[in-house]
Amino acid sequence: MFHSIEELVEQADHFPSVAELMIATEMEHNGLTREQIVTAMERNLAVMKQSIAEGISGVKSVTGLTGGDAPKLTAYLEKGNFLSGDTILTAVRNAVAVNEVNAKMGLICATPTAGSAGIVPGVLMAAIDRLQLTHEQQIDFLFTAGAFGLVIGNNASISGAEGGCQAEVGSASAMASAALVCAAGGTPDEAAQAVAITLKNMLGLICDPVAGLVEVPCVKRNALGSSQAFISADMALAGIRSVIPPDEVIGAMYRVGRQMPSIFKETAEGGLAATQTAVKLKEKIFSKNS
Repeated sequence: MFHSIEELVEQADHFPSVAELMIATEMEHNGLTREQIVTAMERNLAVMKQSIAEGISGVKSVTGLTGGDAPKLTAYLEKGNFLSGDTILTAVRNAVAVNEVNAKMGLICATPTAGSAGIVPGVLMAAIDRLQLTHEQQIDFLFTAGAFGLVIGNNASISGAEGGCQAEVGSASAMASAALVCAAGGTPDEAAQAVAITLKNMLGLICDPVAGLVEVPCVKRNALGSSQAFISADMALAGIRSVIPPDEVIGAMYRVGRQMPSIFKETAEGGLAATQTAVKLKEKIFSKNS
């Protein structure tokens, strides 16, 4: 078992990959066979792919606050006249699709939470074509993301109510960036650097859901988190290192979360949730349902 990023990187040297280290850790602590663990992850992968497909087809949330943006991004991609790269924009589209499905109460795979569920699958599905990932490599991607997420969750938080959106979108983006590095042939240490770069960029991000619903600004934050994962991965693969070690960055995120006022931790009392428009939307939504 690894308790820090440093330990994860060290122990990964004794396994074929970070993914295999994570599988061995699961076997040790849950008493399951390798086949059982991999089968469970395959179910997660299937749900991720289905949620992306559903979101791309076009969905609307019950409140009407969100929905329909994934098809817009698909149309924009098909025109070919976009400013960012095809792979990154596809990941963004995928992330939006998943979170729009979540907002309509559809089936998604929390990675690591429902509010940040679009980032890891969004990045993975975009990377499949770019990196020509096999089914086995796709499963490895998810186990790798899970390994780094395990450390973050145990040493900081993955809960917006506890640590702000840095703990949800930040953690998911960091997990995706680490998995991307490994999927692209990078080392566990380079993956760790990607985690640090990502979390530093997300440090202090508040959780301020309008009307207390996981819709605004959650859906679009998943989109931007997906793009961050690619940039962090490329920086790490280029040899760029974080001046602050990954474990210290995670520790900083934990402390920031503890020091963050409660109005910025999923209470819908601050940030965007306290804007004039948000207050009006909340009144409209809840008066309609009362």
